[in-house]
Amino acid sequence: MRYLCMIYSDETAPEEPGVSDWDTMMKLHNAFGEEAGKAGVVRGGEALQPTSTATTIRVRDGERLVTDGPFAETKEQLGGFYIIEADDLDRAIEWAAKIPHPGGCVEVRPIIDFG
Repeated sequence: MRYLCMIYSDETAPEEPGVSDWDTMMKLHNAFGEEAGKAGVVRGGEALQPTSTATTIRVRDGERLVTDGPFAETKEQLGGFYIIEADDLDRAIEWAAKIPHPGGCVEVRPIIDFG
């Protein structure tokens, strides 16, 4: 089964202990990607631009409403994701716990297979 692992953190928080810059964080993600890739688990993943670049679209009564920014105000913002393949939720959680997310969290959700 495929799982979406969404990485959330506070974009406005000061840098987290042990991760002082973008390069360090990318090294951590590259190490995770290498380990998960060798295990045949990763099916995709990307980092996202900050929420300040987001656009939200709603359609109400046939009218399209476009606004800058994310739909909801939250303390943690979606910063990236991985799609992983795992036999069950327990195994997906094991892999999700290895995803670098200092000070944030990783939400794991099963992907519906319409095939």
